[in-house]
Order: sequence, then C-alpha cells, then structure tokens
Amino acid sequence: MEIKRKDGRNFDQLREIKINKNFIKHALGSCFFEMGDTKVICTVNSEDKVPPFLKDTKTGWITAEYSMLPGSTIERTTRQSNLTGRSQEIQRMIGRSLRGVVDLKKIGERTLWVDCDVIQADGGTRTASITGSFIALVEALNKMRKMGLIAVPVLKDYIAAVSVGIIQGKEFLDLAYSEDSIASVDLNIVMTEKEKIIEIQATAEGMPFSKEELDSLLKLAKKGIKEIISIEKEILKSETESLFSK
Repeated sequence: MEIKRKDGRNFDQLREIKINKNFIKHALGSCFFEMGDTKVICTVNSEDKVPPFLKDTKTGWITAEYSMLPGSTIERTTRQSNLTGRSQEIQRMIGRSLRGVVDLKKIGERTLWVDCDVIQADGGTRTASITGSFIALVEALNKMRKMGLIAVPVLKDYIAAVSVGIIQGKEFLDLAYSEDSIASVDLNIVMTEKEKIIEIQATAEGMPFSKEELDSLLKLAKKGIKEIISIEKEILKSETESLFSK
C-alpha cells in the first residue's frame, strides 16, 4: 500500500523553503529560515577573542548555540536556562558543519558566534538550523570582508543539511514531525556541494537497517541537498562571489 504524506509531497520532495536574509538589524549576519512549518532564526556575531587552546595561533573559531523557544512546540518547551543533552549535541553539530567549510586562519583570532532559535518546530530543526546558519554566516563574512576584517578567499564550499528516513519500508526525504516520530530509520546528513560529507547521524528504532538501505538513503539525501544548495547559490550569489576559493 502506498503511503501518502499529509502535505501531499512525493517521497523525494523537499518541503517549501523560504529564506529572509538580514532579518535581524543588529547582527553581523542573520537569516529567518523556513522549511515547511519548521521556522528558525539564525544570527551570527563576532567576538575579538578565541578559546584558550587557540590563543596566539592566529586562527579563528566558529561556535554555535541552539534552543527551541517555549512556543515552538504543541506542549510548551521549557526555556533553556540549562542546556539539555539534545541541545548540546545539536549546537556542536552546527559548529562542526560551519567550521568544515571555512578557512579559520582567514578570519583572524576571533570567534564567530552562531545562534539558532527555533520559533516553530515540525521536524528537521537541526538540519534547518545548519542550512540557515550557513546563509547567516555568509552574510556576516561578507560584511567583515567589506570592513577589512578578514582575508579572502575564506569559504571552501557550500553546505546544506537534510533528513531522510524509512517509514513502513519506504524511503522519504525531509521528514516532518508526524513522519519523523514514526520512522523506523531516521538519518540526518550534512554535505557540501562537492558531495563531501561532514556529518551523518543515523539511528534505527525497532529494526536494524542494511548497508544497501543506507546507501539508498544517502542517495536520496544527496538529491535533496543538491536542491537546497541550488537555492542557497541563487540567494547568496552577490555575497559569495568574493568569498569563495576559486
């Protein structure tokens, strides 16, 4: 029996993506990123110091903070005065993803702080946060370039992230919460435009999955990431031309 998605999408179809750049006035870079009903505000700011292990190395750092705001879910999410294990895991994932495509020596001995606040959650909050953060980071780097604060080229590649999963034996791209919550396999992947993988998070619930299924999920994810990066390239064209390695 064919499984029909609640929003009518095909199994290999992304949710609608909306991107609003320069969303926050005071941030160096910002993005309001929507993927279906998941909505995330991403901002980037700079601090003129680095973690102790990078002091006097002339190398910068990128780190992230992630939170889900109280009204982002059906039942109120507790405001995070203390980080949950999930939030720590996700913000480390965001930081690793962005550092993977930035030449940290080119940003000088400073830290770029990336903040991701989920204002509405419907699955894929971590993947939306990574993609939105990359857009906000490009905005920030472009402003810093104009101010003479960084050396170029500073970017190595585009990145995007997406989820895929298996529900009742069928593979699906970009899971909404109603799908994610019943999936027997859930996989999140961060990949560059050159199809280099930065991170894969894959788990099975109830039944293990095979290498052949993993390969098929990665192929489906690659299709989605290619489409997301195409959208990024269109919206960031004027900013990235002078930031990328040739």
